Amino acid sequence: MNVGGKDRVLRLMGGSSLLAFDYFASSTWELILLGVGLWGLITSVLGFCPFYTLMGRNTCPQTFPQITSIQE
Repeated sequence: MNVGGKDRVLRLMGGSSLLAFDYFASSTWELILLGVGLWGLITSVLGFCPFYTLMGRNTCPQTFPQITSIQE
């Protein structure tokens, strides 16, 4: 996870808004709004953004421990 709480809420609201506007858009804008809106919703639900990983950015306040070895 690299997307924090506030960032997830903004992405969810923005993605939902763009999908709502998608119904009223012309055919040219429809695909653009659909793509950007779905991207916002998917990254919000999953809490992971591949572009954040590429840029080295992390807005999630929690860090998860790395598992180095499995012991039985």
